[in-house]
Amino acid sequence: MALCVPACSPVARFCQKLNRLKTLEDDVMATSLKRCLSTLDLALLGVGGMVGSGLYVLTGTVAKDTAGPAVVLSFLIAGVASLLAALCYAEFGARVPKTGSAYMFTYVSVGEIWAFLIGWNVILEYMIGGAAVARAWSGYLDSIFNHRIQNFTESHVMRWDVPFLAHYPDLLAAGILLVASMFISFGVRVSSWLNHIFSGVSMVVITFILVFGFMLADPGNWSAREGGFAPYGLSGVMAGTATCFYAFVGFDVIAASSEEARDPQKAIPIATAISLGLAATAYILVSTVLTLMVPWHTLDPNSALSDAFFRRGYSWAGLIVAVGSICAMNTVLLSNLFSLPRIVYAMAEDGLFFSIFSRVNPVTKVPVIAILVFGSLMALLALIFDLEALVQFLSIGTLLAYTFVAASVIVLRFQPEKSSSASGGGGTKTDASSMASPSQPGSQGDPCMTRSETQTLAQEAGELKEYESFSDKLQLVEKQKAVRERRAPGMLKARWEPYLGRLLGDCEPGDVVAFSVLALMVSAVSLCAVLVFGNSYLHLPTWSFILLLVVFSLAFFIGLILIWVHEQQTKTKTFQVPLVPFVPGASILLNVFLMLKLSALTWLRFTIWLAAGLLVYFGYGIWHSKEGLRELQGNDVSARYVVLPSGSLVETVQNVQPEGHVHTHAAHTPDTNDPPANR
Repeated sequence: MALCVPACSPVARFCQKLNRLKTLEDDVMATSLKRCLSTLDLALLGVGGMVGSGLYVLTGTVAKDTAGPAVVLSFLIAGVASLLAALCYAEFGARVPKTGSAYMFTYVSVGEIWAFLIGWNVILEYMIGGAAVARAWSGYLDSIFNHRIQNFTESHVMRWDVPFLAHYPDLLAAGILLVASMFISFGVRVSSWLNHIFSGVSMVVITFILVFGFMLADPGNWSAREGGFAPYGLSGVMAGTATCFYAFVGFDVIAASSEEARDPQKAIPIATAISLGLAATAYILVSTVLTLMVPWHTLDPNSALSDAFFRRGYSWAGLIVAVGSICAMNTVLLSNLFSLPRIVYAMAEDGLFFSIFSRVNPVTKVPVIAILVFGSLMALLALIFDLEALVQFLSIGTLLAYTFVAASVIVLRFQPEKSSSASGGGGTKTDASSMASPSQPGSQGDPCMTRSETQTLAQEAGELKEYESFSDKLQLVEKQKAVRERRAPGMLKARWEPYLGRLLGDCEPGDVVAFSVLALMVSAVSLCAVLVFGNSYLHLPTWSFILLLVVFSLAFFIGLILIWVHEQQTKTKTFQVPLVPFVPGASILLNVFLMLKLSALTWLRFTIWLAAGLLVYFGYGIWHSKEGLRELQGNDVSARYVVLPSGSLVETVQNVQPEGHVHTHAAHTPDTNDPPANR
């Protein structure tokens, strides 16, 4: 057994590298970017990210092919489902006001490799999303001119017939992305004002659609004569919900902009709520107007709203709608081009991606190189790929990010709190990894070492107290006993101690929650796999189908209960998701279900992109990670000792080593003749 330890230690150290957490500065407001965005700016960014091509294209497509007039219910359910994910983003954006969105949230609470993979997939999501909207923008503008742009390109430029590619290069879509990238590189204030202008025009047009559309509404279009309100039944409504869910994915631009918000603790939650509420209201009311103006089965999926006004004899109104749709799509383009470089910047700033992308222009205070490079790549995608091929791959990265953010909320909420300690004249730091690895069960204020010259202990109130005498140590023991009685975060709640104390009472704070979150994810995947594939692909007998549903549902529910019976962090300075872990758990279940509804080709492309990301991480990121460099610098720190008193006042002195190094100092009782550093 002893011979196995040296062989296993490299593997253990390697796993520690993959799962190391990001160290946050105590002053989380410090940034090289410019904090200038107000709550209104953030809310309009969120609205711009959500209310775009989906409002003018998606409503008609879902109404005609999937749900009928019941598309109203589809948008309502999708809005509620999106709210679950939005609440998780709002809590993290307020607690960790750093750019990077889902990448940063995962890095702080779950681990490095998971954060990299989430960031890698969010990059792809934004690139494809921006290219798809540019294609839709080009197609909508081209339809106004009776497809003359497409005909000219095919006749005088080129045309090709290649699988998975467009039939012709969309120069207009690529051009608008390059122009937008140039404007974004001028600074966050320019981007914000452009978004204000386009969002304002879009809102005016939406108001016009609602007012004039309700004047032209005919309730007979919802009657049985036209097929009724829900011609495709409940299954059509739910299928429409799965499609409409993607209309709300743009709210994460608010969290991605948190490092440039003036007051992120207040602005992020408020802006998220306002933007999601406005977007959901717009989608529900516009889909209501659309299906009341003309029969749902006669809608034109490509330009449903403008075509509806044309058919009612108001061609001038159709032109207004077309202008509004172009402005709305511009806001989505700006949203994608605004968020993508900031994700890349955050990863490069942490050393996980190429460092050139972490450079910030000293004048505009934005990562110009990241904006121009990835804006050009987005333009290349829009130039050669078909809109349908782009949209098929759009959803999986978003849903994966939502799932990890929901899981991260649970993990972070139940992590034991650690007081930050100041080093002799340097800045203070809060190490998220130390929160995940408590050294003493039940101690909210466990001693932690600083880099000061004298040995100190972090007390409950965050004060630093130097100890040298027996009485100081005795007071420390009594202090820790009192803390244990108050139940630190991650510990079993006192009222459940008589029932679950023998089973869970000896576990480290936060450990049961971490394992329960893992079980939650596994049971969610298993349950959704049975629901999606049980009858169609697996052809399970009825009894086994029901049995598996019951087993995996019980496993999921038990995981939630095991998390719920533990103490949470009680900080109320920033926004917190209500009903944790049930709200994040519901979000995980919904996101996994929607991911499994995607096509096999989407999963194949996702796997290839994931493999490329692993090559980048193991070829560059793991070697240049700033957390890894911080560990290496820790090797030069002289050995320090920390007293971990037990209830019997027997003091154990152990050597504090950097992560990944195993060394134990012999336990002894400090002698009064020892030097102060060894007491």
